[in-house]
Amino acid sequence: MNTAFDQTLAAIDALHAEDPRTTVTADGTPMPQELAYAQRMSGWLDKVHDAPDDVLRLAVRAQHLQRWKVPREQYPEGRVGYLTWRRDQGAQGGDTTARLMREAGYRDEDAERAATIIRKKGLGRDADVQALEDCACLVFLENYFADFSRKIEHDHLVRIVQMTWRKMSPRAHELALGLPMSESSAALVKEALGAE
Repeated sequence: MNTAFDQTLAAIDALHAEDPRTTVTADGTPMPQELAYAQRMSGWLDKVHDAPDDVLRLAVRAQHLQRWKVPREQYPEGRVGYLTWRRDQGAQGGDTTARLMREAGYRDEDAERAATIIRKKGLGRDADVQALEDCACLVFLENYFADFSRKIEHDHLVRIVQMTWRKMSPRAHELALGLPMSESSAALVKEALGAE
């Protein structure tokens, strides 16, 4: 018999698996992009948090839940458009996760707690929200930064690295500095951190 955690996790992953975009994982397996991202998030959690509970595990797994349904391009260009898109995505992902948790038998307070973490309410003050943010930053740096850096103007990219770094905990900084990176990516991170 499945627990409420197992049922919710399966429901979250089933929604991730609906992503029509695919990516190829490190072992060469094609996978829906959002599901690969979610698995990468879960993979970092035990490295950034000493004792994550099931609510945090579900929030981390659901952080990008159904993001593919509302592309960034549907919002205005620039920082305000990006932040609005990100806020709306957090609200939608949090609400959907809370609903799935309630359907599986979680208490309302646990469901709302997961939604709060996904919305990143309390970043810098809440250890669970910080853990989710650390996972997101590490997934970005490990898996997406190299491709991203080829599309963004250099000075803007340096600012993005600096903003990302400011959102991370000291523990995540240590983990990030241990990531394997190309020479150009490592040089860019070094430049960004040296300019701080």
